[in-house]
Amino acid sequence: MTADGVYVYAVIRARRRLPTGVGGVGSPAAPLRTIEQGRVAAVVSEAPPKLRARRRDLLAHQDLLLRLSDQGPVLPMRFGTVAPDEETVRGQLTAGEADHLAALEHLSDGVEVNIKAFPAQNALRSLLADDRKLRRLRDEALRRPGYEANLRLGEAVAAALESRAAEAGRGLLSELTPRARAVASGPEVQGCVLNMSFLVDRGDSDDFRSAAEQFAETHSERVELRLAGPLPCYSFVSAEGTRVRTVGA
Repeated sequence: MTADGVYVYAVIRARRRLPTGVGGVGSPAAPLRTIEQGRVAAVVSEAPPKLRARRRDLLAHQDLLLRLSDQGPVLPMRFGTVAPDEETVRGQLTAGEADHLAALEHLSDGVEVNIKAFPAQNALRSLLADDRKLRRLRDEALRRPGYEANLRLGEAVAAALESRAAEAGRGLLSELTPRARAVASGPEVQGCVLNMSFLVDRGDSDDFRSAAEQFAETHSERVELRLAGPLPCYSFVSAEGTRVRTVGA
């Protein structure tokens, strides 16, 4: 991907100071600045030519957003958001000022925690103990080994593991949703039965993660969880393309 123009990292409230000692994307790191328009501002830098998703630039983008979120609410932009010029940025800030302010208020003192749930892969013994049909298929494969028998057994095991993980994922969602201010479903991920992001109070994020880890430990024969966060609140900036539900609404 090639790019030039104005690289946009985030929208924040106007008159906020930028964190010190942090640079933008590019090599050398582009100096950061703000474009203020009314009561909101965009955090920007010059977009380097031939911008690509290099590890250094991805980390610079993410680190800046985390540093900004430590100081106050942030509407994070995805990596690679580039406007053709400053006037375009000002026009978008003006047109969206009311929505930006409402979103910043909603995200105030909030962080995102993402949880992905996968079928437990080391649970065959407990699975066979619980499922008579699988035991029958296993016994058939042992009595008459062959490709078809092994295929039927493998498919049945995979389906059962996925079903048990999905059931556990629904239990996890039911348990954690009351602890969050909002929840948002993420895109499908191969092998993943649940991909959800939770908007939680910054001060409660450790307890939230602990609750998820305790659930994973208790249900380790059914589901494996991967937690990420605290993160910038990507999933709660816009409902476009994402199912977002405010808890209690």
